[in-house]
Amino acid sequence: MAIPVFWDSFSLSHPLFHLSVRNLSNGNSIPRKNKWLCLASSQLSPVGSEVSFCVGTHLIPHPNKIERGGEDAFFVSKYNGGVIAVADGVSGWAEQNVDPSLFPQELMANASCLVGDEEVNDDPKILLRKAHAATSSTGSATVIVAMLERNGLLKIANVGDCGLRVVRGGQMIFSTPTQEHYFDCPYQLSSEMVGQTYLDAMVSSMELMEGDTIVMGSDGLFDNVFDNEIVSTIARYDSVAEAAKALANLARTHAMDSEFESPYALEARSKGIDVPFWKKILGMKLAGGKLDDITVIVGQVVRS
Repeated sequence: MAIPVFWDSFSLSHPLFHLSVRNLSNGNSIPRKNKWLCLASSQLSPVGSEVSFCVGTHLIPHPNKIERGGEDAFFVSKYNGGVIAVADGVSGWAEQNVDPSLFPQELMANASCLVGDEEVNDDPKILLRKAHAATSSTGSATVIVAMLERNGLLKIANVGDCGLRVVRGGQMIFSTPTQEHYFDCPYQLSSEMVGQTYLDAMVSSMELMEGDTIVMGSDGLFDNVFDNEIVSTIARYDSVAEAAKALANLARTHAMDSEFESPYALEARSKGIDVPFWKKILGMKLAGGKLDDITVIVGQVVRS
């Protein structure tokens, strides 16, 4: 069954982690959707000037996929200053009797096991290459990986429309671009030769400071929540876990509001996708959120 995955790359019993891992033998065992951890580099090195992530996560499956747990997968690792990643399974595979959750789950499981690999060498693009090559499940997924070095350098590689935002001092200072062939058809890693590869990944890097907040998520978040809403929402919470939960809940509320002028609806109209002409005559227009799986990871940069 399709169960969200929360993987630790090194130890399932590490005291800083509250983990939920997919139960391979019991499809009814659904992990808790709200969990937090502090990725304290003081546990790894005594150097006091190093930084790391304190992370909170929240996942809400699509209403029609709750029993299966949805088709998003993610992992959080304590490696170095912290590694976070989200993969969003492409639901169209269900039309071919393929479980769309299996590919992103295996992709994230492989990536979580490879973060410390010598060949990866702290390069998220190489991590995607090796994780993709090791994934044998049929399917495809959009994916984003971010790796924080202890000196504050954040390295990002993304394929498709999962995204990451950086907030500093109440202002959004960075956002990853969306990669798509055309509207609502994003780049994706796939089991098929026609898909993209790690070479197509958009690579970014930036210097983070103590107190910066990053927000990573699947398109279920960014299709339904505007950037200014992300900034104002995280500002109301001291807890990264509560901030992640609040953002996921806000995305779900907007997704179910047929009148909401969502980012998804605005982009669709900008690409010429709208209601039929006769509805336009009546003053109607395309509006509403987009129902989807919603995965949110909120990380705050803290000093050891």
